Amino acid sequence: MVGKGRVFSVPDSEAPLRFVLFSTPSSTPRPGIVDGETIRPLEGIESLDALVALDPAARTAATARLGDPVGLAGTCLHAPLHPRKNVFCVGRNYLAHAEEGARVRGEELKLPSVPTLFTKAPTAIADPDATLHLSGAVSQAYDWEAELAVVIGTRCKDVPEASALEVVFGYTCLNDVTARDVQRATTQWFKGKTLDDTCPLGPWIVSADEIGDPQQLDVSLRVNGVTKQHASTAVMIFSVARCIAELSKGMTLEPGDIIATGTPEGVGFARTPPEFLKDGDVMEVEISKIGVLRNPVAISAAAATH
Repeated sequence: MVGKGRVFSVPDSEAPLRFVLFSTPSSTPRPGIVDGETIRPLEGIESLDALVALDPAARTAATARLGDPVGLAGTCLHAPLHPRKNVFCVGRNYLAHAEEGARVRGEELKLPSVPTLFTKAPTAIADPDATLHLSGAVSQAYDWEAELAVVIGTRCKDVPEASALEVVFGYTCLNDVTARDVQRATTQWFKGKTLDDTCPLGPWIVSADEIGDPQQLDVSLRVNGVTKQHASTAVMIFSVARCIAELSKGMTLEPGDIIATGTPEGVGFARTPPEFLKDGDVMEVEISKIGVLRNPVAISAAAATH
């Protein structure tokens, strides 16, 4: 619940428009808009997934039907979206991150000509401020990755890079928590990237028009208050527009699809010595103009060996 232990900043009148999925002790999750110290429920809309799926005119009309304000304090915020499809992810999209990975692997860095893509299953999505329950029997090398996530707002295919940002509904924070030992066990990253509770998302979606240029945002991650990652989206190898254009080539993107756009340098496995998450750690992803996504970690004991 928002309040004790929460780090959500309360927007003022000049703050960007924030779409949330929230609940109270007496209500099930429902969509709303943050308005100062309150949330205004979106009447007649079941979820933010349903809102994003509307055409622009219907979406505008829906956002005008606001219910009575609910105090932000005392509410529980949930992952804003629960897509039917996997979350699309871009790998090694910050040069310094690509360099640190190549150094650890003892390889020469060879940058791809197109984005490297993988996915995370919808079952990996976790709520903001929710404890991430991770199994020590499955992995002993859970790592962090702060990422800007793009929410698609228009059904599209073969989108030109020059107009790619026009299909974006908004942006949010994502933490691509990764089991490095599981990831490296095969040539495919999928399993190590898609364990339960490894895709916290939120705390809200900020509309695309409020963000403006997505290549002018600061992305950072803290573990127990210590900054581990910090970079600008300006240094992405492939811009948000390029990622959308490449992903949509020959493939339809739908409203509510999520694209995680890569992580900056500073991940745990590339540190000297390597650092991995421990039981009780608290991660905070912070992106300028969006906010803070906070998640404690609970890692169960590893299975006993005989």
